[in-house]
Amino acid sequence: MKPYKRYCKTLQLKNDPELIAEYCRLHSSGVTWPEISEGMKAVGILDMEIYLLGTTLFMIMDTEPDFDHDAAMKKLGSLPRQAEWEATVSKFQRASADASAEEKWRLMERIYKME
Repeated sequence: MKPYKRYCKTLQLKNDPELIAEYCRLHSSGVTWPEISEGMKAVGILDMEIYLLGTTLFMIMDTEPDFDHDAAMKKLGSLPRQAEWEATVSKFQRASADASAEEKWRLMERIYKME
């Protein structure tokens, strides 16, 4: 198994079933802009999954072992179409429209790992 770092993040969506359905559609296979996934890979993100429960999103992000989270998020935010994507999805999220992805997606602290 290849070594990696794992980050878990959470974000709150607006409590509107139609907006949540559209947010899910935007993240479905073949709909998400290819530049977004390409940009994530370019900064060292190996894999990402997002789960939904009610209005709470939970993200699992696996990265290269030497991944520098803050530097990578800054670089990701400067890539083509990233700002446009953030503006598009911000209307679904309970956060300021001008907040960066790093400000919206809150890092979680791991408190348990099965031995």
